Amino acid sequence: MQSAAMGTQTPNNSNYYCSKSADERSAEERAIDAWLPVTSNRNAKWWYSAFHNVTAMVGAGVLGLPYALAQLGWGPGVAVLVISWIITFYTLWQMVEMHEMVPGKRFDRYHELGQHAFGKKLGLWIIVPQQIIVEVGVDIVYMVTGGQSLMKFYDLVCKKDCKDTKLTYFIMIFASVHFVISHLPDFNSIVGVSLAAAVMSLSYSTIAWGASVKKGVVADVEYGYKAKTTAGTIFNFFSALGDVAFAYAGHNVVLEIQATIPSTPEKPSKGPMWKGVIVAYIIVALCYFPVALIGYWMFGNQVKDNILLTLEKPTWLIAMANMFVVIHVIGSYQIYAMPVFDMIETVLVRKLKFKPSWMLRFVTRNIYVAFTMFVGITFPFFNGLLGFFGGFAFAPTTYFLPCIMWLAICKPKKFSLSWIINWICIILGVLLMIIAPIGGLRSIIIQAKDYKFYS
Repeated sequence: MQSAAMGTQTPNNSNYYCSKSADERSAEERAIDAWLPVTSNRNAKWWYSAFHNVTAMVGAGVLGLPYALAQLGWGPGVAVLVISWIITFYTLWQMVEMHEMVPGKRFDRYHELGQHAFGKKLGLWIIVPQQIIVEVGVDIVYMVTGGQSLMKFYDLVCKKDCKDTKLTYFIMIFASVHFVISHLPDFNSIVGVSLAAAVMSLSYSTIAWGASVKKGVVADVEYGYKAKTTAGTIFNFFSALGDVAFAYAGHNVVLEIQATIPSTPEKPSKGPMWKGVIVAYIIVALCYFPVALIGYWMFGNQVKDNILLTLEKPTWLIAMANMFVVIHVIGSYQIYAMPVFDMIETVLVRKLKFKPSWMLRFVTRNIYVAFTMFVGITFPFFNGLLGFFGGFAFAPTTYFLPCIMWLAICKPKKFSLSWIINWICIILGVLLMIIAPIGGLRSIIIQAKDYKFYS
């Protein structure tokens, strides 16, 4: 399945890795490319890829995995976790390979690859709405997660002397950080934030399963389905599939991350990128599987939709873990926001002919942060949001769109191993996309019954 075997060998010329040669691009186009977040800096190292991919992948989703397992049950839950890890690892490999599959071009953005596979107009319509839903959806969920974790930290360290404070205010405090750091210009400028976030993800995941082990199996633990009706059990099962899909979401930014790595005919970017992805996926496994399996083992179907909310003691450790989550989702928010900033700024500068400037960036990015904050404050349904967004948008961009593009671009022989594997991924991904949002939407409706806005 290597690209070389498919007639996509690298030609030995110096212009191979430019989207257009220097002669073809005008000075204005080069200036715009040098300003846009994704293409402005191509000096990333392989470990930047590792940091960014861990930060993109391990986020709010890992904290919801024990709850997802409780809705799925032991057998189906473990199977879904393992199969998802394998499928998404495979589709991530495809994305890395396809970044430079066409001689003379780098697909720096997900929609550029989609346009090559499906055609200029159709590719935009297929990819861009999905990618925007994913990236904006993740940022909204991270607003809620950041606010919830700050609130939990506050409640743990300040039990007696502090007034009850609304979740709304904690989400606003979390958002205030992004009104500042969202003005960092590109991916490479947030590498320090991303490194801190990657370290935090491993730290709080370890605390989550370590504290669960320390607490031990709770009295009268039950592993049966919590819902009292068959319909409730089925809908919860569907929603849990969306939770798992949400946890494997790094594909939406992988091409944009790879775009920051330098590339030459002798040393294409896929080498260092793939090295970073392997490291990232090992860390993903070290975070996901212990948290999911141990969390469910210790608490059974009583586990909450965020494992850290289930744990209370030792107080200092759980408070610290919640603060680690806050630091991590600060980095994750930025990783998903950067391609959105790139899309907005590309449209404003290329289509609407705005002049690239600090003020343009200042206004647009502040509006984006304010929008995600407002939606997060209005609909803070953590579990329902995971299930809904996970199935509706993450399943296509993570589980099966890379496979469809691979079939369209590489055209493997019918019934060859590559063809069969891709079709299996497509069928499973489409099923996930159809059934997971149903469960997620039901969870949101149930939670919304007793919810008071801005409470």
